[in-house]
Amino acid sequence: MFVESPYEYAWVVPSCPLVASGSTGLVSFFLPKATKGLRRSCAALSVPSLTVATFISSISFWQQNAGHSTQQYLWSWILTSDISLKIGFLIDPLTLIMSILVTTVGTSVTIYSDSYTCHDQGYARFFTYLSLFTASMLGLVFSPNLIQIYVFRELVGMCSYLLIGFWFARPSAANACQKAFVTNRIGDFGLLLGISGIYWITGSFEICELCDRFIGLTSSGSVNPILANIIALPPFSGPVAKSAQFPLHIWLPDATEGPTPISALIHAATMVAAGIYFVARILNLIEVLPLSMGVISWVGGTTALLGATLALTQRDLKRGLAHSTMSQLGYTVLALGIGAYRSASFHPITHAYSKASSFLGSGSVIHSMEKVVGYSPIKSQDMPLTGGSRKRMPITGTTFFSGTLSPCGIPPLACFWSKDEITAESRLCSSSLGWVASITAGFTASYMFRIYLLTFEGNFRANRMSHTNFGTSRLPGSSISLWGETQTESAIEETTDAPPSAQKAEVAETVSIAYFAEENPSHGNIVRTDAYDSPHPEESDFAMPPPLIVLLIPTSLAGLIGANFVQKETGLDSLSEWLIPLIVPDKYHGNLIELLIDSIGSVSLSVLGISISYVAYGPNNFCELKKHRHFKNSKFIDENLLSSFGHFIQNWSLNRGYIDYYYNVYLVKTMVFLSKSVLFFDQWIIDGIINGTGVSSLFGGEGARYGGSGRISYYSFGSITGIAPSPLTVLAFPVT
Repeated sequence: MFVESPYEYAWVVPSCPLVASGSTGLVSFFLPKATKGLRRSCAALSVPSLTVATFISSISFWQQNAGHSTQQYLWSWILTSDISLKIGFLIDPLTLIMSILVTTVGTSVTIYSDSYTCHDQGYARFFTYLSLFTASMLGLVFSPNLIQIYVFRELVGMCSYLLIGFWFARPSAANACQKAFVTNRIGDFGLLLGISGIYWITGSFEICELCDRFIGLTSSGSVNPILANIIALPPFSGPVAKSAQFPLHIWLPDATEGPTPISALIHAATMVAAGIYFVARILNLIEVLPLSMGVISWVGGTTALLGATLALTQRDLKRGLAHSTMSQLGYTVLALGIGAYRSASFHPITHAYSKASSFLGSGSVIHSMEKVVGYSPIKSQDMPLTGGSRKRMPITGTTFFSGTLSPCGIPPLACFWSKDEITAESRLCSSSLGWVASITAGFTASYMFRIYLLTFEGNFRANRMSHTNFGTSRLPGSSISLWGETQTESAIEETTDAPPSAQKAEVAETVSIAYFAEENPSHGNIVRTDAYDSPHPEESDFAMPPPLIVLLIPTSLAGLIGANFVQKETGLDSLSEWLIPLIVPDKYHGNLIELLIDSIGSVSLSVLGISISYVAYGPNNFCELKKHRHFKNSKFIDENLLSSFGHFIQNWSLNRGYIDYYYNVYLVKTMVFLSKSVLFFDQWIIDGIINGTGVSSLFGGEGARYGGSGRISYYSFGSITGIAPSPLTVLAFPVT
């Protein structure tokens, strides 16, 4: 029965993590003491539930692929004379691919989180939120109509808010979750307006039905093209916010304040399932509007290039990876904007596993660094502190290296196949978009390899710290700037005699990587001054490396589903066959040799970017080259110009392109000023008129009360005085 009708069991996929979340939450709420004693049972319940969901998704996928059919299983929800709304599940290749992605990444993150958060007091609360988060994403991808998608999007937003602010006692985490929540509400407001507009035109919320009606109305000229674009673009604001596309990307770097496993799940699955998935789902509706498609493609291209430039000199490990996600999802939005549905479906798959591997690897490094520098995100996530980690963390270093090379576009790793396909498609569509995609590929290789080199190569630097006068502590012998230059201790001492303004400038240019360890309840008070006796980061606990090893497989091989190694009877690769109900496969014929030849240009740019990072941050870095006599005498390299350019890039990256600053000046402060102005007008003008009327009535009544003594002679005098004409009246109006 299951094999014949797999769609009937689709409700089990989101229900499994939902039941796990509800069970964990109820037990921890009503039996808190028992939960503390059996806290590891939370993971024991969450992992099997996601495993079952993964199994059902996989079986449904293979059954659907065999018949290339699209199924819906619906129940009536609201039935009136005006509205007919149903809830249920939509089963097609896109739904099942996204379901497998969410469940596999979610299972890896859940297993990893058991060890990562085992010492946290909010362990049970974390797994309650995590399971609900996964259930919300799965409910979203199976939704057959816009209302159901919107409801599950709001659940995803609520869970994101709770998980980003999981450590809400930290002000930075509390601010980050509020920033993410408000920014996404802006996008969701536009999405709600767009849904209302689409229903106004088509009279339906069902995705398949409304797309057909909208295409028919626009093709027949029943809907004005300008009005059609005005209605089609607002829904795009929802994915812009959720997938961190320009200009609503500002929440993403701050969202790394949450636990690292949550960052992995958000960047690998949530931003795709809750953002890009919606655009892919209604792409048939948008595809008939060239203006809307152009806007989408340029938003994606701008985001890809902007995210790459912002990641170039980040010093925070997780924020560097966050900007990488922003850039890579920009590639996907670019592909959707040019109508490359297959490429847009392909890249989120390859990127998801690569990014999950990178983020979980970074979490392993951070977890180990806390044993050295104490619990301090600023220190444990600081890349200049964590050099040499590969020697003592070989599993993490190897898996992270694979997750680094994949987004760089190095064959045969996963992202090479999808990324190069998007670059080629964009080049055919528009030369400008092609150049944007190609340049971004070079930047991506540069900053990703920089992250790897600073984190895993070289020597471990955190144990070379000075505790005498920690406010100005430096490494003995040298310090490392963000741009890759080193400066000797003697050179630093020379700057101490400079004026304070010059010292501040020097501090801004040369960032010390020496810190003092602080006390942490779980790791103790770690204070070491001897570099040889200091602790070093070690490989993480037994439950954390296995998910990294498992994710290494799709990070390396997932891209092969889109490579046509063997010419089949259909002439299609596996991915094209899977998407047959949704795409026209004739466009994607090609063989492996042609693909590799066409990718020479993009791979060359990636190799160039890697080479630049190796020169700047490798063993023989740029600083060492500057000491060489031939380099000093070179007429082809202007050292001052190169240094000025480096500091410009550094300031641009660390200040996030100054976009947050302009938002604060022109939006936040303007809104505060307007709010205060409205408050002043309400308190002193509106309330002033009302209060003034009341006060005048009060004094008038009091005056009348004191004037009324009860004597008839007084009342008669007043009446005669009022009736008798005054001298001025007689002079002005003489009686004739």
